[in-house]
Amino acid sequence: MYFVDRIDVPGLGNRGYLAGGPHRAVVIDPPRDIDRVIEAAARRGVRVTHVVETHVHNDYVTGGPELARITGAAYLVPAGARVAYDRVPITDGDSVEIEERLTLRALATPGHTPHHTAYVLEEDGLAVAVFTGGSLLIGTVGRPDLVEPRLTGELARAQCDSAHRLAAELPDETAVLPTHGFGSFCSAGTATGDATTIGRERVSNEALVEDADTFVAQLLAGLDDVPAYYAHMGPVNSAGPAPVDLTPPGPADAVEIAARLAAGEWVVDLRNRVAFAEGHVAGSVNFEAAGQLATYLAWLLPWGKPVTLLAESTAQLADAQRELVRVGIDRPAAASTGSPAAWLRPGEQPRTFPRATFADLAEQERKAVVVLDVRRDSERAGGHIAGSLHIPLHQMRDRLAEIPDGTVWVHCAGGMRAAIAASLLDAAGRVVVAVDDGFAAAREAGLPMARVTPAEALDLMGADGAAVLLDVREAEEWEAGHAAGAVHAPLSALAAGAALPGSARSRPLIVICRSGKRSREAAALLAARGAEVADVIGGMRAWTEAGLPVATGNGLRTDAGRPTTTTSEPPTDAGPRTTTTNEPPTDAGKATRTTNELRADAGRPVKPTSEPPRESRGDGGPVE
Repeated sequence: MYFVDRIDVPGLGNRGYLAGGPHRAVVIDPPRDIDRVIEAAARRGVRVTHVVETHVHNDYVTGGPELARITGAAYLVPAGARVAYDRVPITDGDSVEIEERLTLRALATPGHTPHHTAYVLEEDGLAVAVFTGGSLLIGTVGRPDLVEPRLTGELARAQCDSAHRLAAELPDETAVLPTHGFGSFCSAGTATGDATTIGRERVSNEALVEDADTFVAQLLAGLDDVPAYYAHMGPVNSAGPAPVDLTPPGPADAVEIAARLAAGEWVVDLRNRVAFAEGHVAGSVNFEAAGQLATYLAWLLPWGKPVTLLAESTAQLADAQRELVRVGIDRPAAASTGSPAAWLRPGEQPRTFPRATFADLAEQERKAVVVLDVRRDSERAGGHIAGSLHIPLHQMRDRLAEIPDGTVWVHCAGGMRAAIAASLLDAAGRVVVAVDDGFAAAREAGLPMARVTPAEALDLMGADGAAVLLDVREAEEWEAGHAAGAVHAPLSALAAGAALPGSARSRPLIVICRSGKRSREAAALLAARGAEVADVIGGMRAWTEAGLPVATGNGLRTDAGRPTTTTSEPPTDAGPRTTTTNEPPTDAGKATRTTNELRADAGRPVKPTSEPPRESRGDGGPVE
């Protein structure tokens, strides 16, 4: 009888595996802190005979070479991987015996990397599990753009082929056990669920249900930002990582902490964001130990720069060290445990800054504050506060000078990244408020959204034509079908300097296109002209999927069961009234609010005090 144990690395969104039988086992994609793997094998009472890599990793430092050295196991690495150490090169079809009746068979699955290899665990010749590394994930695949930009398109297509090979060659009941996809930025999409099989993926995975061209196009279009430290992981893993040293760093007192800050080094406070906001050493930055510490600190910290860690306990410090060695931050320069009272020199006072909610932000005079959105591009594309400044967190270090004067209200998707950004701004001497709230609360608080859903767009148009829906597609697209009540103004004409149609002038605008890309371009162009403008998320695709009113030419095709604008004739039946013209009514007198003033009638939540954060694992990153 076989077993498979997971070695979870939640901070990075990865998993390694220990698999075997009664006496011997294999380890697949081990983390760098191999003591956890050795302990897992000891609990099973098995000897590790093989250590296996699916590929040379780009998101973490492997523990493979050291684990193989300590256990005496054979170290299996794909033959196509360029590495500087001794290993057993593995090619497609190679098989190794783990126990009697239990074998591991290599299956070439290029895509995440050119040399990527999956491993099929077979019991009595039957495939019971497949370790897919960064190939087939739960509902998605590993991203193909981490090796060489010129290879990305080719690898994307190879990733599709590899997914189909796995689905074609393995039984439906085979367990799919990926390394990535649980929050790792190595995943091309968001994993759905915690466990899966080949049969389940066959009917749900985007690589298996879409045709190849559509899948590749969507895969490439959806690629997100790559953490900067990834550039260092591949070379470290190819050269062979050094053994891990998890002994405590040298202690630092208040004088040394001040000296390190004065020298331009980073001092990182690991406490939770509530405690940091209430009091911290001036110049220190806050990366919560309970959040995605390794990912975000390694992303923002200049590579190789000394870092001093401040923790509330020795346990917190030890956990942080373990997290950081996984991404190549091996030895903190110094460390201290306790509280700001022990980290400040006599006469120094702790720095503080307030925390708030989106409801608090909604009460501010918008022109008096700077609203800073530190989410990633992909998150912002799904909706953002009108007029907000966008600097993704991972770019903050190099773009602080771009932030206008004034009090900065910084937000993300849930609070964690906003706290990091607030600490960077505070360290730079800015006046800052950290919005510790879920982004959904921004809309509930009535803050104006620069992007709206189709249903929200219809509501903003209203029966009195409060806002104008502006379709910026080309003429043939418009004629084929457009939102009832919309006005046509092609992006090509607007970009060439054309004026808006008369009925759309001096009115709030909601821009729509086919899928959302051109509407964002048009919204930016019109905002630069001084217009109050939002755009529709998902464009006409989303509009029609929602069953909202659509017309072709001058004829109504479908309706959504509610009135939009009226014609000069009374309705002929009890159904909804819609317009069959290309323009909304010109009676703008009833509409006095602009897009940026349209607010929900939500009640104001109570302002926060010093309660602990509602969530501690993150707020919108891959694990968040």
